[in-house]
Amino acid sequence: MSQNTTIARPYAKAAFAVANQSGQLAEWSAMLQTATGVVESPRVSQLLASPSLSGEQQAAAIVSICGDEIDKQVASFIAVLAENKRLTLMSEIVTLFDAMKANQEKRVDVEVISAYALDEAAEIKLKETLKKRLQRDVSLSSRVDQSLIGGLVLRTDDLVIDGSLRGRLNKLAEAMNS
Repeated sequence: MSQNTTIARPYAKAAFAVANQSGQLAEWSAMLQTATGVVESPRVSQLLASPSLSGEQQAAAIVSICGDEIDKQVASFIAVLAENKRLTLMSEIVTLFDAMKANQEKRVDVEVISAYALDEAAEIKLKETLKKRLQRDVSLSSRVDQSLIGGLVLRTDDLVIDGSLRGRLNKLAEAMNS
């Protein structure tokens, strides 16, 4: 997977540069997600696996299926991916593109895992605290995991803050065993 991400990164950067320059980050994100949905559909995946189709034919098929949902620039981008046999990396490209978009917009998605459901006041306070700490607009998604016993685990792209009781007990056990 990390190899796919490494290969997908230059394509995502190129797409981001074009979209950012034209001021169409949101539009490009939507169009790339549409194309990814088409590429990952079972019938199209099977079609792309066929060695009898050239890159040009693969791109034409995807662009045709997407129809008016994508513009000429995204169609050209798909053609480059098809020519270089990189259509299977669409999902990674979209993930990287959206991460660059979120960074540009100073926005971050944070997953909150707690032992018990958080009330609205606690979510608001947590959101404000994270906004100050990360210096970004924060979007929270919450889920409950009772095995944490108590506390919270916060996850975002490359940051994990484990403030759970289970995490603290694990650290204590490690310290006692070393």
